[in-house]
Order: sequence, then structure tokens, then C-alpha cells
Amino acid sequence: MEDDNLTRDRSACNSCNYSDATYWNKRYMDDLSTFDWYQCYAGLSPLIRRFIPLSSRVLMVGCGNAAVSEDMVKDGYQNIINIDISPIVIEAMQKKYCDVPQLEYMTMDVLDMSSFGDCSFDAVIDKGTLDSIMCGMAAPCNAEIMLSEISRFCFLKFYSRQCQLIEACCFWF
Repeated sequence: MEDDNLTRDRSACNSCNYSDATYWNKRYMDDLSTFDWYQCYAGLSPLIRRFIPLSSRVLMVGCGNAAVSEDMVKDGYQNIINIDISPIVIEAMQKKYCDVPQLEYMTMDVLDMSSFGDCSFDAVIDKGTLDSIMCGMAAPCNAEIMLSEISRFCFLKFYSRQCQLIEACCFWF
């Protein structure tokens, strides 16, 4: 599956293996405070609201302990499935949001999401998981696996001249 045309910026990868659950488990054992990588929901909401209807079933991959899903619920979203490779963070998020029925948290590796059926989501949001995958072993191959898994989840429902859609089957952030 590895293609010679697929390259990655190895200088962006330090000694941490961001694609390994061990790294994330240690990180979340040391600090479980809420942390949003890159952008918080306020910075993303205009795009999310424009392309993802409130009634959508949303998959948030690599959710970590970010507040994005919580903020989406406050904004009116009703069905967000959050997955992460770290059982430590998933357990913490399950406890934190046990009284928020719109949020579900599951320990899952984006390289094997076989417990979800084809076309089971209206939208998939990834804020940084692909970057993490690209810092791991067999990065191009694993990135292809991740994107292949995501591509089977949703029908193409969103059209925009400003956006390039991946594989014509899924709107993906």
C-alpha cells in the first residue's frame, strides 16, 4: 500500500510517537485538563455550521480531551460520537459527560473502525489525528488506512466551490 509518491515532513516529528496509544495514555495520566489543539470551536463553528446540519450524526476522531464536542452540543448538535486511541482519556471524558446524552465516547483506533458500518455518519471531523498518524511508523500506509476507513462512513452531502472534497464520498475537515 505504501506509495513512493507519498512523503511526509519528518522534521515535524520529534522523539514522541504521536500515533502510539502509550504516548497519549502517559500524557493524559499526567494532565487531564481540557486542551484544544490548533483551534477551539469558536474558530471552527462558522465552517461547521455551514456544512454540517445540527441534525447530523457526527464522528469526532482523535477527540482527546478537547471541548469541541461539548461546544457543538451547546450550539445545538445532538449526536456526536467521539473516539480516541487512549482509554485513559475516554474514561475521563465518559465520566465528565455522563449526563450529556448527545455525546458518546469510545476507545478506538482510527486504523480499525470496523465496529461502525458503512454510511453510518453524516460528517467526520478530524482536528489533528492525521498529523499524529504521520509521525508514526509506516506513516503513509497508516494515513491511507485511516482515510480509507473514514471515506466509507458518509455519503457526499455537502457541496462548495471553495472546498475540495476527499474521494467524492465524505465531507471531511
